[in-house]
Amino acid sequence: MTEHPSPAEQSPSAPDTLASEEDRERAVERVRAAAADGRLPLGELDDRLGRVHSARTLGELAVATRGLPEPGPRDCLVVDRPPTSRFALGMFGGFHRDGEWVVPSRFTAWSMWGGGRLDLTEARFAAQETVIRAVALWGGTGIVVPDDIDVEVRGLGLFGVFRRRGARKPGRPGAPRVVIKGLALFGAVVAKPPRK
Repeated sequence: MTEHPSPAEQSPSAPDTLASEEDRERAVERVRAAAADGRLPLGELDDRLGRVHSARTLGELAVATRGLPEPGPRDCLVVDRPPTSRFALGMFGGFHRDGEWVVPSRFTAWSMWGGGRLDLTEARFAAQETVIRAVALWGGTGIVVPDDIDVEVRGLGLFGVFRRRGARKPGRPGAPRVVIKGLALFGAVVAKPPRK
């Protein structure tokens, strides 16, 4: 008589199934989110992350994330809602976009003899890929980009600065992609991580 594997053994989510890099990334995000929410003491963070990175199977990942909540609403970054605004201008003054706002697939920011700040920390996106055109003429624009999105900065600093502060990290799998491009003439456009 031939033995047939049980449904648990056939299922790709069985505990003995080998974990993929994507499975580990999801587990890392779950651990980090729990630490950021104050659910996981910082003293346990390194231990949990170490267990996630060394996990070979889905069962080991489940043990490493035991007791932690599933990812929350921040994981739903691309939404089917109209954009909040498409343009920002700081001329002899400034502009500020922050909080939970919806970023369109194309956004333009001008800073002329003034400044501005775009904060994407709590933003949602109308498309999987967003292009932010930033122009700073004798002014400056700061763009705060969270770690869970993929960001590419490619612009020209002519007697100015157009750059990303900090190391470039890939966003989590399936995260929205933001491309920041434009010109800084006697000014600055700087993408930077949120303050810790």
